[in-house]
Amino acid sequence: MIRKATKQDINTIMLITKACAKHMQAKGIFQWNEYYPNRDAFINDVERRELYVLEIDQLLMGCVVISTFMDKEYEPIQWLTKSNNNIYIHRLCIHPNQQGKGYAQHLMEFAETYAKEHNINSIRLDTFSQNNRNQKFYEKRGYERLDDIYFPKQSEHPFHCYELVL
Repeated sequence: MIRKATKQDINTIMLITKACAKHMQAKGIFQWNEYYPNRDAFINDVERRELYVLEIDQLLMGCVVISTFMDKEYEPIQWLTKSNNNIYIHRLCIHPNQQGKGYAQHLMEFAETYAKEHNINSIRLDTFSQNNRNQKFYEKRGYERLDDIYFPKQSEHPFHCYELVL
């Protein structure tokens, strides 16, 4: 079941994201660190009612943020659609012990269905340039790679921006 997250979910979400960060770092992917993702971001996501969790048998397996807010880092990107009716995917994660079971696909299907039901023009996101698995994941779903952005607190490497026109 996918549902809106509550503040009570944040501790578990932080455990999941820390496990994901450790899992990625063990593979040489330094996408998430002590600065990101952070508790304040998830609190803000809950307050804006944009954080969703995947719950199976009353256990949280992962989460995704579906936001209408465009971060300032995205402003210079030459998007495929006008920036007036889009959603942005952030902090998609599945606990490493549960990866490979299609749960991330399920969360993305949820986000894409949400966008279609709300007549959204496109879905936008970024993924770490050193994370080939994520890049293939989005490209197989039809997302088109565009320009790069940088998050200096996270990495010296760029993040690739993607967009799916609906």
